[in-house]
Amino acid sequence: MKRLVIGMMICAASVCGAQKKSKLPPQYQGAARATVLHTANVYVAAEDGSQRVSVVTPGHEVTIMDRSPGWVRVFANTDEPEQNDYDAPEIQDDSQSSPVSGWIKDKGVVGPGTPNGDRLIFGAAVIAESQAYAPHAPRDAAAVAHFLYKRMFEYFPQSPLAGEAAWRSADIRWQIQKADFATLPSAKEQDPNLRPRLYEDELKKVIKYFPGSKYAAMAAYELIDQKLCGDWQGLPKCPDKETEHYEKYAKEYPDGPKTAEALWQAVYRQGVVSSMYLAEENKKKADNAASHASSLNDQLQSRFGSTDWAARGSALIYRLQQGIPVYGNDRD
Repeated sequence: MKRLVIGMMICAASVCGAQKKSKLPPQYQGAARATVLHTANVYVAAEDGSQRVSVVTPGHEVTIMDRSPGWVRVFANTDEPEQNDYDAPEIQDDSQSSPVSGWIKDKGVVGPGTPNGDRLIFGAAVIAESQAYAPHAPRDAAAVAHFLYKRMFEYFPQSPLAGEAAWRSADIRWQIQKADFATLPSAKEQDPNLRPRLYEDELKKVIKYFPGSKYAAMAAYELIDQKLCGDWQGLPKCPDKETEHYEKYAKEYPDGPKTAEALWQAVYRQGVVSSMYLAEENKKKADNAASHASSLNDQLQSRFGSTDWAARGSALIYRLQQGIPVYGNDRD
């Protein structure tokens, strides 16, 4: 779905800040936090000719210690390491650097106290995310987008944009980790428990901090990925179980932006189950699955009849009625 390169965690400063073990030396504790909206060189002294000691990329954090005309003294790259809840190596953004003290030019430095800072960071994140989709995208565009969205949510948890920033940050990480895991041999395992676990905490935080929002509904939908079989292997138990996950979602989020899609996924899987049982010459179970698909499609048509998902549902039920397999070879 998305070609992005990343690795990650989200935590609103007002909620989780006290729980983090800071990387800052004692003398820097309590100093102002900020990020940069462009790649900034870190110099030994506040002058262009001084030695460059590091760089700070957009979205990474700096701690402001002092100011001089046109310059800011910072302790740079103080981000907490991105976390994973599985045993595989972490997916790390290449721009993650060791903390270092120095001076950066006072340009594009935005923190919690910056007027209109939420929109500035969010806008920069949107630009970076759009660049990640472009042909020949900058290598770190997705990482930049993730970290900027993350900073925006941390610095401005009460902003009207906070929910969307939290969602976008979580979604970028999820999609990249999902794409990365799809390349592993375990991706084809029928049992989802035999695959590495995707990092769920960011999506769960969206649900926790923004209950009832469309972002919570979208986060809950993505979490279904964790429960899906890697390969059905021609057996009906997987699509049958997956139908339950999508039906449950549609009940819990009856008006969400992903509810129509969830109902379609349930209809499709019951169509697949029907085709699988027909291949096994088990007409009774095939008919039961087809009836279940039809019932689910009735819900889809009545609630979301003007959507593409409803049109798909109608086409699938027609195939079943015509005896055209939904799964496998449909050529007569």
